[in-house]
Amino acid sequence: MKGGTQGLKGSQVSLLLIWLVCASVLAFAWTKTTTLTSFIPNQSFVDQVDTERGASVSLFEERKESEQLVYLPNNLMKVEAHLTREEAQNWSSSQGNKELPSSLEAKVPEILRGKTKLKQAESEKEKRTKSLDVSEGPRSRNISADIVSKDCNYAKGKWIYDDSRPLYSGFGCKQWLSTMWACRLTQRTDFEYEKLRWQPKDCTMENFSGTKFLERMRDKTLAFVGDSLGRQQFQSLMCMVTGGEDKLEIMDVGSDYGLVKAQGAARPDGWAYRFATTNTTILYRWSASLCDLEPINASNPSNGFAMHLDRPPVFLQQFLHKFDIIVLNTGHHWNRGKLNANKWIMYVGGVPNTNRRIADIGGAKNFTIHSIVKWMDSQLSLYPNLNVFLRSISPRHFFNGEWNTGGTCDNTTPLSGGKEIVKDESSDPVASSAVKGTRVKLLDITGLSELRDEGHISRYSIKASPGVQDCLHWCLPGIPDTWNEILFAQL
Repeated sequence: MKGGTQGLKGSQVSLLLIWLVCASVLAFAWTKTTTLTSFIPNQSFVDQVDTERGASVSLFEERKESEQLVYLPNNLMKVEAHLTREEAQNWSSSQGNKELPSSLEAKVPEILRGKTKLKQAESEKEKRTKSLDVSEGPRSRNISADIVSKDCNYAKGKWIYDDSRPLYSGFGCKQWLSTMWACRLTQRTDFEYEKLRWQPKDCTMENFSGTKFLERMRDKTLAFVGDSLGRQQFQSLMCMVTGGEDKLEIMDVGSDYGLVKAQGAARPDGWAYRFATTNTTILYRWSASLCDLEPINASNPSNGFAMHLDRPPVFLQQFLHKFDIIVLNTGHHWNRGKLNANKWIMYVGGVPNTNRRIADIGGAKNFTIHSIVKWMDSQLSLYPNLNVFLRSISPRHFFNGEWNTGGTCDNTTPLSGGKEIVKDESSDPVASSAVKGTRVKLLDITGLSELRDEGHISRYSIKASPGVQDCLHWCLPGIPDTWNEILFAQL
């Protein structure tokens, strides 16, 4: 048999040469023509720059049966350089799985597991862009980030007028609101203070709605434990949730928590109400000092009470397992006059206190607040679904004297002393230092309330009789409503 081209006929040789020439021309045209090269599968990363946020989003493009785009985190912009073609193919074939192949896990640990269509990618970008429209100026990028941040400093901001306020009528809410705090029922004639709303500086605060609150608190219990300012916050929330309307379907469940009126008492030590539609309970328990009070002589309580500064109130110890949200407050009962009048004697470690630093009223208050916060923090491991807030102190506005020496708060012009809080630090250093390093949260209302001296009860009363001015408690509707709005935003 003859080998090589010697065995081919002339016509066969001609056809072979023609085929080789055509193949060469086609190959040359393939490399020079963009129309043809577009059919080559592209496995590169496409960098898209989001100019509004100053952040880059990487897109991995894989053409198989249809074009698909997958978001990649910012720090994977250069992953392509570290993937071989085989690894890229493994990545493509694994997109329908929940886990990446083990060979890729070390190289691209941050790649998103899943597939996102091009329209979905564009939709997400559009959402991010829209979030920037809520603010103006060079701070817009930071403000946008803060809007979705859970670490908003709600205590930093300003008061603004809002015609949609108040959230309930001061003439109503008679089912929950004490008449002594319902300034609409007094001889007071100026109510401009009801039209102010607090606006945090670098974030938005969700609008309060009774329906949203009850749904968020479905099958949960919120407990206010503190002094009469805590009672005001409790009544404020009941009015806000009901819109100030009587609700006959709300059940009085005070007996479930031992909140019943004792024989000879003017009122019970607290109140508890349950909204049957969502099984939501809101209660208040009086505890002016946030420590355990125990009769020194059980058979004769008139001898005085041991004020155990290092023990939580028995009520909290007994019912803690029933609570989901706790709001604690104390402050204005920490003065020598009230302690002497109530016959409260400071105890530490089960015996009368001998520490001079604690014996000072300020030292005793500081010690007690740190003690209750430390105890609550220790309980959160046992009750992981429990959220605890320490509300900072509500400011007083007595001018030209104290409550019993002619002090007054006659100003009726809102924001005459300023409208904005610009500092990051709390105006209540005792409360802020107590929660630092714990899981107890600070409900910081001191600074924003300090700007509202016109919102107190002042000289007004139901009987319109002259007497001591109340520059401690607030008119309702009023400032405590804002405290609850900030609380709601953090639930």
